[in-house]
Amino acid sequence: MLYVGNVIVNRAVADCLDFQDVRTINDVIYQVQGGNFSFEAVQKGNVFYQRARESERRLARQNLEYWREHPAKFSLWYFNPFGPCPQTWYNQPFTGQFKQHCFYEPIAGTCESVYNG
Repeated sequence: MLYVGNVIVNRAVADCLDFQDVRTINDVIYQVQGGNFSFEAVQKGNVFYQRARESERRLARQNLEYWREHPAKFSLWYFNPFGPCPQTWYNQPFTGQFKQHCFYEPIAGTCESVYNG
């Protein structure tokens, strides 16, 4: 959860690419890209199927206090492929994998705000 949280916080602080008009966590969670919500849980309608437990609230606080860890430290994208992680995803470089999720950060020089946030 912390690594996906990194991506969410990164998108809120990034002022570039697809995230120029996204400033809050709520904006990030409900952002529509390509006609669909960015997060599968929102698309399927199960993002808030139960109240957050204390452990989940603790993890969210860690992310909001800018806890960052490789491979999601500066990532703006992640996904869970059916096979190995591709070295690029929509031309963005692969930064690493955590469990089944592949993480990608912007091409150098295209989104400096994510590194400064």
